[in-house]
Parts: sequence; C-alpha cells; structure tokens
Amino acid sequence: MIGVVYLGSNPKTQERLKYIPGQSVKMMTAYKEAASICTPRFPNEHFILFFEKNEQNEDVTAIKYIRNKCKDVYIILLTDPLTAEERIVFQKCGINDTLAALCGLVEVTGDGFFRSGFLPRSMSAREYADLLEENLETTVRIMGPETRSVRRVGLCSGSGGSEWTCAAEAGCDAFVSGEIRHHHALALADAGITAFECGHFATEEPGLAALAEALQNAISHVECNVRVFVSAVSAYSNPRRP
Repeated sequence: MIGVVYLGSNPKTQERLKYIPGQSVKMMTAYKEAASICTPRFPNEHFILFFEKNEQNEDVTAIKYIRNKCKDVYIILLTDPLTAEERIVFQKCGINDTLAALCGLVEVTGDGFFRSGFLPRSMSAREYADLLEENLETTVRIMGPETRSVRRVGLCSGSGGSEWTCAAEAGCDAFVSGEIRHHHALALADAGITAFECGHFATEEPGLAALAEALQNAISHVECNVRVFVSAVSAYSNPRRP
C-alpha cells in the first residue's frame, strides 16, 4: 500500500495533487504532523511525501525530522531555489548538477538553472575544451583565446547562454553552455570570460541517465515491478522513433 502526503500550503499544488489516480492525498502544513502520518502502521506500507516550503516549515529542519522519524518515506521536493546546506540534505541531482560533475567541477554551488565550481587545477582553454569533448562526447567551440587560463567555471545546460551574467557575478573565468548566442558571446568576451559552446543535446542528455536512476530508485523503493530505461534512439534520428 502506498500513501501520499503533501506538506505545504500552495493552493495550486494542492489542487493538482487531487488528481493522482487512485490516491487520496493527505494535505498537511506542519512537518511534525506530516511525519506522524508518514509512519508505517503495518508491513509493506509506504509513503510518498510531496514537500513544498511554507511559512511553517524550515526546509532543512523539516526534512531532517521527517527522515529521522520515517526511515522509508520517499520525499519529492517541490522547493527551489535551495541553499548549499539544503542541497546536501536533499541530495538533489538535476541536469546542471550532473553537467557540473562531467565538467570536472568541485565545490559546486548555485540555484535555479545556474551552477559554478572550480577545476581541481588551472588549465588552458584548449586543454579544458579537450576535457569537455571527451566527457560530453561532443565537439566544443571555444569563444576566446585558447591559451587563456581557466579555473572557476559557470555553466547552464541547453540554451542557457543568457545565464552568462550569473557567471560574471560569481567571478568565473569560464562559462559552459549548450548554445551561446552571438551577442552573449560578445558580452562574455568583454567581461574577460572564455565561453565553451558544447551543444544543446550534449549538455542535457547526461541528465536523462540521472533522472532514470532516480525514477528507478523511487519505484523500487515502493516495490513496484517496473524498469526504467533511457532510449538509445538519437534525438536527431530520422524519423525520430525506434
């Protein structure tokens, strides 16, 4: 048996959750009450908790409390942006988190679509482009001098070139994205930031594997006999179907 609980106070979310097939969603605003609801009463009883921050909930405190009281609850987060502490507690892994790892970054921070971090060592733009090409299996276009040193990198997958301003504010000397428009590239050059255009699909595809793994873990957690796969068909196949 699977129970569904919503912790939050957003009327739009509450309305949407009413339409989950075969489920009566319990709506809660206090995290201690939600934890009580999510405590299994008998074997094979599991709970899914949709969590959305409200004025009565402090994200980290609430999630730590619920996880301590309800060891087997599966939490789906509807809260963003997250602080660095919240990211660690929630173990969130989105497309740009996955991309940051493939870009070789450590000490990754950021909210929303933007992430930034540091390379373990400084390297030339050409050397970094080679690393990106190997890890992302794509062709990288360098916008800036190939000999320029790169250490702090900002990024946004897909058509995220407009996030270059976040890279400038973060003090980055490099910016990675799938697509970078001409006037954004000029602005990056004026700011002394080397840009790396890696392709829309190449910067987002790695997130599919992370999503598939997260879905599989969630399904397995509630003991549903379902397998999740990432399609092997290229996004650019013609026609675009198996």
